[in-house]
Amino acid sequence: MQHEQASTSDKTPMWHSYSAQQVLEALKTEHAGLSQAEARRRFEQYGANRLKPPKPESAIIRLLLQFHNVLIYILLGASVMTAFLGHWVDSGVILGVVVINAIIGFVQEGKAEKALNAIRRMLSLNAVVLREVQRMQIPAEALVPGDIVLLQSGDKVPADIRLLICKNLRIEEAALTGESEAVEKSTQAVDAVTAIGDRFCMVYSGTLVVYGQGTGVVVATGQHTEIGHISQMIAQVDKLVSPLLRQMAIFGRWLTNAILLLATSIFVYGLLLHDYPVSEIFMAAISMAIAAIPEGLPAIMTITLALGVQNMARRSAIVRKLPAVETLGAVTVICTDKTGTLTRNEMTVQDVITAHDQLQVSGVGYAPTGGFSRDGKEISITDYADMLDMFRTGLLCNDASLHQRDGTWIIHGDPTEGALITLAMKAGLDPVFEQETLPRTDVIPFESEHRFMATLHHDHAGHSLIYVKGAPEEVLAMCSHQRSQGKIISFSLTSGTPK
Repeated sequence: MQHEQASTSDKTPMWHSYSAQQVLEALKTEHAGLSQAEARRRFEQYGANRLKPPKPESAIIRLLLQFHNVLIYILLGASVMTAFLGHWVDSGVILGVVVINAIIGFVQEGKAEKALNAIRRMLSLNAVVLREVQRMQIPAEALVPGDIVLLQSGDKVPADIRLLICKNLRIEEAALTGESEAVEKSTQAVDAVTAIGDRFCMVYSGTLVVYGQGTGVVVATGQHTEIGHISQMIAQVDKLVSPLLRQMAIFGRWLTNAILLLATSIFVYGLLLHDYPVSEIFMAAISMAIAAIPEGLPAIMTITLALGVQNMARRSAIVRKLPAVETLGAVTVICTDKTGTLTRNEMTVQDVITAHDQLQVSGVGYAPTGGFSRDGKEISITDYADMLDMFRTGLLCNDASLHQRDGTWIIHGDPTEGALITLAMKAGLDPVFEQETLPRTDVIPFESEHRFMATLHHDHAGHSLIYVKGAPEEVLAMCSHQRSQGKIISFSLTSGTPK
């Protein structure tokens, strides 16, 4: 079984269908990792582990392309002709309009290119690997197929990796699959035709470790990773001309033909029928042609589009070409295969249900702003002590963290757990204060086998509390009583009614 990356073979091995031992044998590596000499040899063979950026256009070419427009050609011609006639002020004004138009487009496209370059840098900066049994941290660009990589919570996966060992490992794969829920991983091989979202023995470059630990072997790097394939497909997308540019091109052609026809008619009329001097009638025809050119149109169009781009930028939307703003403004329906997770990957608690109450929660995303209502009427959550205890459980029986950066609330960890923290903060609970009041002393991590998470806490008076969250059937199976409206009553799962 011989390993070949996509550049040397038309068929990439289905690593997710191989057993761990088969993968090690195919890649000619072992659990102790590669030797330094072998790693250098493979680096020369496969190259750096980074996404290859498309060949950039030079700044001069990008600037010159700003003049590639029918109306701009007309304006440049008008500027030359007015200068030829000695109207230097008019010529300077027309030329200034053209130059300003080009500068605005050039600057905006430069900003968009920088943003896109930042998106391409999706590989992590460093990776922890085993080489010659030694654990070491190396730049992610130095990874090669066959490297043994160690992963832990908070890491960005540096390459496509077949897992060999994992413990409670959960990966956020929204960048590839759009799924907001973190995926629990295992080491068991799956069928060769399994979709990427169900390849539980694989972790992919650019995804995020939100929980647990794992060890795996690199099977693909750089352009040969799944995210590298996506980058290549994006680069091959045909460039379409926006409706605005098509309409302006048509208008420009009609206007040019009309101006040339009118100028020629005036020249012929004055020369043949009225016997005007050639120089005089030529200047009259040229003056008429210049007067007919809408010098302000390109400037007005560029300024309007630039304002639209600035409005989009304030909403964190990247617009690469100015005319794309007009096309986006004409969109009435956006069809996706996910309900919002493709763009934000945020989860929000919207309803809270107990045996006797159902509350609605306002606010979206991870920002702890919003309130509570019941049957459409706003309420004070402090009147619902049972709810506050439930929110405190979701806050303390939790491994995620939420913090604010540059005015934006960012989650580290599982999106579902992040939503529970936001819910508790909306209710007025302070995570730092609650964790100091009831520090955690032990934990049972969530695992698919038991489908719950439990944490042990002790207050400063020595009292102990256990908080549990998980699948409803698992949590209910542990309970003999429930608290409802301040009262503790027993209940039976068999009858489904309280005793």
